[in-house]
Amino acid sequence: MKFSVFSDILSKIEKKPLPGRPSHLKMMWAQRDQILKHPDTFSENPKKAAVLAAFYPDLNEETHLLLIKRQGGNGVHAHQIALPGGKYESYDLDLKETALREAYEEVGILKTQIRSVRALSSFYIPPSNFIVQPFMALYDKQLPFVLETSEVHSVIEVPLSVLVREDIVTSQWVQLSQSAKVKVPGFAIGDEWVWGATAMMLSEIRTILNDVL
Repeated sequence: MKFSVFSDILSKIEKKPLPGRPSHLKMMWAQRDQILKHPDTFSENPKKAAVLAAFYPDLNEETHLLLIKRQGGNGVHAHQIALPGGKYESYDLDLKETALREAYEEVGILKTQIRSVRALSSFYIPPSNFIVQPFMALYDKQLPFVLETSEVHSVIEVPLSVLVREDIVTSQWVQLSQSAKVKVPGFAIGDEWVWGATAMMLSEIRTILNDVL
């Protein structure tokens, strides 16, 4: 879909109620669901973070969504596919500012070319003890992405036509950090497997998009 057409459609998205938890549940395995049903198991002081789901035009003006592949290491989310974003800092005006700042730092997304920002449903991520606030936005991309290579291994440019397809939904066995191996739902996008928190956020985005496209 051409970016100009998608931009017009976004006005409908801005008025739609959020699907929230039901869309998250589609990408949640049983153990995660049980944890989230019992808030008393959460940390008393969860950290805050925000991420940006930026839709932008490629060179042919076709609409894409940007994902990133994180660098390796010993962190909980090392090597995983994610949306650009990160931890809220005291100098951020709000979580929207966090998402925009982190997107600039990680991949060079320019705040001045962002518009139509809409907050999606926030949720808690037990392994890293974060409450994450996603934002969906249009990005009038004019320059190449610039990677912060200490954090970002590579970018994954997902065509809108691929994002909304049903055949990308599948499941795989995943080794969790607690040494348990569980079968989790997710998205097969190209050669990558998208699961966990990112898959939950994408599930809500897909639900919204499929309702208006």
